[in-house]
Amino acid sequence: MKLCRFENEQSEIRIGLLQGETTIHDLSAVGADRLTPLLERDDLEQYVASLAAKTPSTFPVNAVRFLAPVEKQEVWAAGVTYLRSKKARMEESQHSANAYDLVYEADRPELFFKSLPEKVVSPNSPVGIRRDANWNVPEPELALVINSKKKIVGYTIGNDMSSRDIEGANLLYLPQAKVYQHSCALGPFITIGASEEVARTWQVKIQIARAGKAVFEGETSISQIKRTFAELAEYLYRSQVFPFGAILLTGTCVVPADDFTLQQGDQVTINISGIGTLANPVVLV
Repeated sequence: MKLCRFENEQSEIRIGLLQGETTIHDLSAVGADRLTPLLERDDLEQYVASLAAKTPSTFPVNAVRFLAPVEKQEVWAAGVTYLRSKKARMEESQHSANAYDLVYEADRPELFFKSLPEKVVSPNSPVGIRRDANWNVPEPELALVINSKKKIVGYTIGNDMSSRDIEGANLLYLPQAKVYQHSCALGPFITIGASEEVARTWQVKIQIARAGKAVFEGETSISQIKRTFAELAEYLYRSQVFPFGAILLTGTCVVPADDFTLQQGDQVTINISGIGTLANPVVLV
């Protein structure tokens, strides 16, 4: 099952359920006005199925504008969860490379704040690269959708835009490298009803196109994430309260070569099997 937020032709925000690959059931037509209360339900899958059976309204996928599947959820991120990301972060860091080695092996994961919900970029809207950075990359990531009760209720696609030269100059610059205008994109769907075992069979693919031609392509498997999803969620919720739930990006290991940087006008397309495709153009911010 794949939930989404979308705008109809009247610019009304609706909650939808993808049927097959081509049709969106309008769950808002039968009372599901917001996503957050749905994600709090213990009978989420059964309830969504019952709503879909009752809704009189459907839309073709190409007739709606998908919105980021967040309402009031904060977005956080876990770092150095793949071996390749540890190596990449060590290579980019000029002074503190062993910090990444230590956190990869440590009991406590690296967690950092990524975005307020109102700043999250929707599918097909622009992601940003910083004007004061020279080495900018996208980071394709599986994102855990967690409700207020610390239950992982679904998965979506995240793009954790990063300025690697800023982060590499000093670890204390991490917030500037990671948190800025248009630095986080999510969507288009939340897949519900899939276990961690199933999610770990999914593949992550990314393509960066420039002037219509692919300039970078990469692929990895979710199975390469070192830590369990439950472990990441448990650490995020330690001494924390998320009354509307949270989104947690789980890290990346698809890293372009060190001589690659994004340019304005590039197109970033991320696909995770089991969820769908998140595409965004790149702008300078």
